[in-house]
Amino acid sequence: MVEPVRSDARRNREKLLEVATAAFASAQGRPVSLESIARDAGVGIGTLYRHFPSREALVEAVFRAELAEVAAAAGQLLQRHTPRIALRRWMDRYASFVAAKRGMAESLHAIFESGAMEASQTRDSIVGAVDMLLRAGADDETLRADVQADDVVGSLIGIFLTTGSPEQTGRMLDLLAAGVAT
Repeated sequence: MVEPVRSDARRNREKLLEVATAAFASAQGRPVSLESIARDAGVGIGTLYRHFPSREALVEAVFRAELAEVAAAAGQLLQRHTPRIALRRWMDRYASFVAAKRGMAESLHAIFESGAMEASQTRDSIVGAVDMLLRAGADDETLRADVQADDVVGSLIGIFLTTGSPEQTGRMLDLLAAGVAT
């Protein structure tokens, strides 16, 4: 029988994930210390290691949680906005996800190399979210029906790899969104 997780342990884990996500997102490729994550979460380093026995375990948990949230954001945005607006707002959310990944790049590489996660899982989740948005936009005729989700994702990745500032990224995302609009 599996024992239920204590509420304080669950809160500590959630806080560690929240702080780690923010730390990796703001790191801009610089190393993030696990000690600073624990301190900023208000717990000791031992508590961090009880939840995440290694840096890779923490990075994997952050990555999986963020990936799930990014994918789910497509449906949530469609509930509140037209597909055209939802797509553009989702692009901003995806840009934040990619920024967070930059601070985790070395650990993510090790995780993918070990086989613990496959890059195709990430791409499939993102393509699925974009496909949902594009299909909704094709249905209401605000987005082109001939656009493939995989092409949009490839364009997004190109934008994120080549832009030099958040302002330029925003401008490029605006151009891409306008290109798929009717």
